Amino acid sequence: MSFVIAAPASSSGKTTITLGLLRALSHDMALRGAKSGPDYIDPRFHEAACGQPCLNLDAWAMTPARIKALAAGPLPLIIEGAMGLFDGAPPDGKGACADLARILDIPIILVIDAAKMAGSVAALVKGFMTHDPRLRIAGVILNNVGSARHEAMLRRALGEISVYGAIPRTPDLNHPSRHLGLVQAQERSDLDAYLEQAATIMQQHVDLASLRTMLAPMPAAGKTTRMMPPAQNIAVAQDAAFAFSYPHLLQDWRDAGAQISLFSPLANEPAPTADFIYLPGGYPELYAGQLAANTIFLDSLRNSAAHIYGECGGYMTQGETLTDADGTTHRMAGLLGLHTSFAQRKLHLGYRNLQATTGPMQGRWTGHEFHYATTLKAEGTPLFRATDAEGTSLLPMGLIKDKASGSFAHIIDQA
Repeated sequence: MSFVIAAPASSSGKTTITLGLLRALSHDMALRGAKSGPDYIDPRFHEAACGQPCLNLDAWAMTPARIKALAAGPLPLIIEGAMGLFDGAPPDGKGACADLARILDIPIILVIDAAKMAGSVAALVKGFMTHDPRLRIAGVILNNVGSARHEAMLRRALGEISVYGAIPRTPDLNHPSRHLGLVQAQERSDLDAYLEQAATIMQQHVDLASLRTMLAPMPAAGKTTRMMPPAQNIAVAQDAAFAFSYPHLLQDWRDAGAQISLFSPLANEPAPTADFIYLPGGYPELYAGQLAANTIFLDSLRNSAAHIYGECGGYMTQGETLTDADGTTHRMAGLLGLHTSFAQRKLHLGYRNLQATTGPMQGRWTGHEFHYATTLKAEGTPLFRATDAEGTSLLPMGLIKDKASGSFAHIIDQA
């Protein structure tokens, strides 16, 4: 058994509470974190909190069999939901945290931001508990509670509904963020102190003993289709600028026998000799000047005989230029006829169905797009045909030219 931390809406405190629970409970038991949906940042915090690899479980992009196979293992899971419990992709909300709880048949702990309510909390919680009878909402954790009197009012209104904790308002636990979400785990020098503070608050204000009784390993699952590696020897960029690679994708490649080597473009390391170079997404715009000056890294891409594939930030790095938020234009690898800019920002967000008929990523894929970069110019052959979550055709995505290819989409699984 495991459980899901969900909420009626975003910004209710799910991430902080999940991190605090993972750190507090990991003091005397081994457990894992998981994140619902396409998220690269929260999982790294989960790993720091409990010392175990974190999973992405995506009920839109993955089959139920795939989700069950990833969730199975010797350690129980605490799964952090995304957005509100029933918030998924259009048109029907597929991929919501509620879908994940139904697929795995596990209970839900609902985090309620109670800062601006008292008796009304009962109507809210009872509505969520009865909205879908297939779900099991085990109880709630009240967040942003103003005082002991406020807590008593909330508990009295909830009656027999289980209250697993009441967490006081703690402004210094707020986590800094930027345009794609939280600041990354590796960027916080005070991360361990922050996690310990969150754990202490959970120990003081949450019934951890009751939550422990809900944690046990998930049952073994049947076989499922995994993603085959695009080559035998794969070099993967990995540092603060290229941090957005899904662990399940790299593990699929390893399980199929691929040899994976890691390197850091920010450290000006050359791409290792390989058959395939993978440049994941991340925050290259924050390090554009440094990357442009790292000629050992850039020359290794230009001179490599391997196919180079990039996603989002890795795609932009293969382009001709990248303009940062201050309007400074930096020369990139020049492998694709692509010019991108963060000085002209526009949000591009949503699930994507992708199909490539050429290059090393041939096939049908599910993926996700989330970026603010603007394409100033893109010249060449498109890489993917694409539709959105509703099946509406989109403009072709990405580019492929000779040994280089990529797009703004992050591949999640085979379609």
